[in-house]
Parts: sequence; C-alpha cells; structure tokens
Amino acid sequence: MAKTYKIVLISDSTGGTVSAAANAVKAQFPAMQFETQLLTFVRNIERAKTLLPHIDEADIVLHTVIDPAIVDLFTAACDQVGTPIIPLLDHVTKAFVGLKGMQPSGQPGRQYQVDKSYLDRVLAIDYAISHDDGLSADYLKQADVILVGVSRTSKTPTCIYLGYQGIRAANVPLVPGQELTSAFDEALAAGVPAIGLIASPTRLTQVRQTRLKALGNPEVETYAGREDIQEELSAARLFFEKYKMPVIDVTRRSIEETAAAIRAILAEGT
Repeated sequence: MAKTYKIVLISDSTGGTVSAAANAVKAQFPAMQFETQLLTFVRNIERAKTLLPHIDEADIVLHTVIDPAIVDLFTAACDQVGTPIIPLLDHVTKAFVGLKGMQPSGQPGRQYQVDKSYLDRVLAIDYAISHDDGLSADYLKQADVILVGVSRTSKTPTCIYLGYQGIRAANVPLVPGQELTSAFDEALAAGVPAIGLIASPTRLTQVRQTRLKALGNPEVETYAGREDIQEELSAARLFFEKYKMPVIDVTRRSIEETAAAIRAILAEGT
C-alpha cells in the first residue's frame, strides 16, 4: 500500500493562503497520496501548545504564522522530531522589507479586515447571487462585466467567484428560441463589457445529462441531446460574432482559470 503523507498547515487566520499554496504544490505530485490537516486562528502560545501533538505525526509542516514566539515554538517542536517546517511568507516579507526598509505590521489576518475593499466584495457577491439569469437594464448597467453563454457553461459560479474578488459580474443565459431583451443592448451601449462563455458539445452533454438525472428529468432530450447542443453552440458563436465579444472556452478550465481569463480581458480594455 502506498504511503500517505501527512501535511500539517498552520495559520493565524482563516488558512486560505497556506491551503492554496499546499494545494498548488500537491497538484504537482499526482502519484502521491496526501492527508492534509488545517489548524487555523493560532494566535496565542496557549493554543499553539495544544497543537504540538499534531506535529509529531506530520511529514511536512507549512505555516503562515506571524508571531515570532509561536513560530519559534513550532520550529523547535519540528526540529525535535526531524519534521521540515516551511514558513511560506518569510521570503516574500523580507523582499517587501527590502524595498524601503519598512517593517510589517505583525497583525494576523489583515487581508480579511472589514474595510471598503471587503464591503465591495460583499456587495459584488450579493449582486451575483441576487440578480442571476436575466436582469433589467438598470441592474445590467451596474455590472463590471456581463457573462453570456448557453446553459451549463459555469456562468453562475464564475460570477460568484468574481464577486469574491470584488467584480460585479452579471449572468445572461442564451436560451434556444428566446431573444435577449433590450436591457442587454442598453447595457452594452452604456459601456459595460460582455464576454461569451463556450464549451465543447461533449462536455456540455455530460454535464447536462448529470444535471437532468439529479433533477429526476432524464427524458428532456432537447436539453442534453448532442445535436441540439451543437445547434445551441453554433447559434451562440454567431451571437458572439454579432456583438464582437471575446470568447472563453471553459471546457478544460476551472472556475478560477476562467475568472483569471476574464480579469485579463477586462484589464486589456482599461
């Protein structure tokens, strides 16, 4: 049986940074098996001491802890059992210090403080959730970008993910036999950019069939039939060409990759 390597992740905040780094590295070793344990909000020595037994079982410890006393405690414990401990933020922090000799604040979780940027993200997420699938002209004009595509091209989750990044993204579906309302044209005339999302017929067939089974409606052939999907995609491409919209193929992209491509397109337009 292949060994399962235990990775302990320690954070003085939510653990988002250390988890993202660990996931990115683990993805480079698909043949290896990992068990990940995330220890969050480690902000005092008392809590840190209660977590020391987890280090004895770890193969690698990654941390984004700022408090030097807590870092020293975990480092000493790792040294004692011979477990590598990696301070993910050290090199980056030192590079920033070297820019002007400034010193970091030393306050954990500052990226999650409730400020204007945070409130903007909350409003953008609320926008994506509250105004999904077809909006009035007033709502569309409030968007930073309009995502257009046939069903199951990940429009809604992409809008929500962009909202988390502070981008108000509207979702406009292309439905066979239905024309878009004038609200879409009004939003484009007001300068709101639109981006088309497309996927391969094979991918859409798989996703839609799975969706229908989950809903208990496997008999709706026009929704999940390959020929019908191909016709939808052909019509969608003509629609994108008509409006000269940039198009992103989401077939092999994750939500994060699609969002990054959207941000790149938006940046080019500014």
